Amino acid sequence: MMAVLIDTVAWVRLEGGRILCARPRGKDEFYIPGGKREGAETDLQTLVREVAEELTVALRPETVAHVGTYHAETRPGGATVRMACYTAEYTGTLAASSEIEDVDWFGYADRDRVPPVDQLLFDDLHRDGHLR
Repeated sequence: MMAVLIDTVAWVRLEGGRILCARPRGKDEFYIPGGKREGAETDLQTLVREVAEELTVALRPETVAHVGTYHAETRPGGATVRMACYTAEYTGTLAASSEIEDVDWFGYADRDRVPPVDQLLFDDLHRDGHLR
């Protein structure tokens, strides 16, 4: 059986020691904002499109910086998620779009409310003093 890889990008937005997370409509779990690429999109193109679709803001491409890339199984024996994470400044007002039910700011104590691949990012951000 061939291993399934889910290739995603994520926007790491930190403020006051907390990270922005979003919960898609119809889902129970929160995620770091972002998503899967369409066709031959680059990470940057995917990131800008997904964040605009989910949070109604425009990322400033000249400010995008790679934070890290993480890999984790969705569940034991499940698909592997690859999540390339980027910081970026934005213009506009953060707001949930029609596909997002809720947005919230999470601290490290909220780690168990996000998927395994997001938890790896939480661990690194906490270790480095960026996530309280």
